Amino acid sequence: MIMRREELIGNLGRSCIWDIIVIGGGATGLGCAVDAAGRGYQTLLLEQYDFAKGTSGRSTKLVHGGVRYLKQGDIFLVTEALHERGLLLQNAPHLVRKQAFVIPIYRWFDLPFYLTGLKFYDLLAGKRSFGSSRRLSRRETLNALPAIRPEGLHGGVCYYDGRFDDARLAINLAQTCVDQGGCPLNYVRVDGLAKSSDGRLTEITATDRETQKTYRLKTRAVINCTGVFADDVLRMDDPKTPIRIKPSQGIHLVLDKAFLGGDAGIMIPKTTDGRVLFVLPWGNKVLMGTTDTELNTISLEPEALPEEVNFILNTAAAYLQRPPSRRDIQCIYAGLRPLAAPQNGAKKTKEISRSHKIIVSPSGLITVLGGKWTTYRKMAQDAVDKAISVANLKSAPCRTKDLKIHGWSEGVDFNSHWHVYGSDKAGIEKLIQENPDLSRPLHPDLPFTKAEVVWSVRHEMARTVEDILARRQRVLFLNAQISMDIATDIANLMAAELGRSSDWVRTQVEDYVKLVSIYL
Repeated sequence: MIMRREELIGNLGRSCIWDIIVIGGGATGLGCAVDAAGRGYQTLLLEQYDFAKGTSGRSTKLVHGGVRYLKQGDIFLVTEALHERGLLLQNAPHLVRKQAFVIPIYRWFDLPFYLTGLKFYDLLAGKRSFGSSRRLSRRETLNALPAIRPEGLHGGVCYYDGRFDDARLAINLAQTCVDQGGCPLNYVRVDGLAKSSDGRLTEITATDRETQKTYRLKTRAVINCTGVFADDVLRMDDPKTPIRIKPSQGIHLVLDKAFLGGDAGIMIPKTTDGRVLFVLPWGNKVLMGTTDTELNTISLEPEALPEEVNFILNTAAAYLQRPPSRRDIQCIYAGLRPLAAPQNGAKKTKEISRSHKIIVSPSGLITVLGGKWTTYRKMAQDAVDKAISVANLKSAPCRTKDLKIHGWSEGVDFNSHWHVYGSDKAGIEKLIQENPDLSRPLHPDLPFTKAEVVWSVRHEMARTVEDILARRQRVLFLNAQISMDIATDIANLMAAELGRSSDWVRTQVEDYVKLVSIYL
């Protein structure tokens, strides 16, 4: 099926009772919508901005079990995540790939410690292992990591995890929801919740932010998947609800690929803040992250703190022959983790479990807290199971373990950025055949073409310049300055597709240029 917002928005005017309404279009919300629609339920997803606008589009791009959680003794979370990692590779092979990581060893007694831990990691993965960990000699380590500092290097440990494109997976999940008969909508804001005389949540008030038209939507179940904003929805339901979210900020730096020099990533297992640090290839760049900074405030556009940037630069400099500096950074982005607040309030955010939690309010509102991208499918399964129970829906089994995600394609060429479109690549190629001018690149230093912008507007519900440059073609995250340079061209292309005015173009460019200042 084709995902067009102009057609899907008409569903809000239908006189019907939705089986399940999902609030939030990040990883968890999209997962819930896919699961619910796949079981045959009348499913509506409402996202007030764009899919993966928040945390879900700002990850470390890893599909992983979480090596550091072994040290915390969270064996269940690691085992579950490793299982889900394997399912993601199976169901979205055009977006998920195996990635080698090397831990450089500068103290000989670290070698048996890390090798033993990673062998246990392999064991937990079982038949879904991405590859066996192994010891590397000094020469093998330098061959795998040409940019690593050689002084004092004893060798390394190689292990395997996965990497992916988070926002592109989110778009494909929205398309999968449509394929399954669901209705995912971006730029629709939930304004209020209404209850029946017995206190049960039965209705949502929502506004289409493009037309300002308001809708009253009847439903049997509501799942709150708004991440760091979950408390806002909980208090919309009951103003006296205690705080459930403890936000934590993680930032990432994007630099030129020369800072890594190879295809293997680096995992730095011990940092001064008690986390691990990853340096990994992403696109034709290098991604460095992340941090764990406790916050008391929540923002839709969180900003990296100077001390966070310095922490990553200084940590990386201790391992790389060419120490990166502030002027080498091509993009800085920050994301907020929606951690479930511990009951005693004593734990630091880095110690709070990444396991998810599902709570049910007296009104029947179901809220998903915590979790991570890798386990989004299992989180969704648990949440929909709970919705079936709470709303007394007719039982239907979960189908997502073997459900191919939209774009599924075999024999993917990861050397081409077109791999993220999977089977939709043929549609983009057809656009170019019909109009060869669309084959022109957006910028001499970018692989992206005009055809991809047109495709994203027509088939991926891109509505703004930011939607294109941040989440459809990822230019903002690869090189923020270049994204700003081409913003006007993108706005004009979109205006022609959407029938927008010159005033719309001007406003879009002004808003985007203002946004980019946060990423530079």
